[in-house]
Amino acid sequence: MAYGQPFIETQQSPEFQELRTRLRKFVFPMTAFFLVWYGIYVALGAFAHDFMATPVFGNVNVGLLIGLGQFLTTFVITGLYVRFANRELDPRAAAIRNELEGANR
Repeated sequence: MAYGQPFIETQQSPEFQELRTRLRKFVFPMTAFFLVWYGIYVALGAFAHDFMATPVFGNVNVGLLIGLGQFLTTFVITGLYVRFANRELDPRAAAIRNELEGANR
């Protein structure tokens, strides 16, 4: 058997395909959501100056709050991904790794 054959077999296994599917079902929608959210922020900044300059309190305006919301969204998505990975991806990846390492011994 070729040296890389166990890796190819693992990659083609149903367990590995399920792992990839679960990852994609989380990552692609979150990426799309964030890109749309960011695009809206950029579009508002470019085309809705008056709206973005609307004061909320003191020197804080809508644009600043939405901009800070971008950072908050990044942290929330990161936290959701870490929770998802710990719960869904890591146990499956560990099982695949253990099976592969057991086959290579």
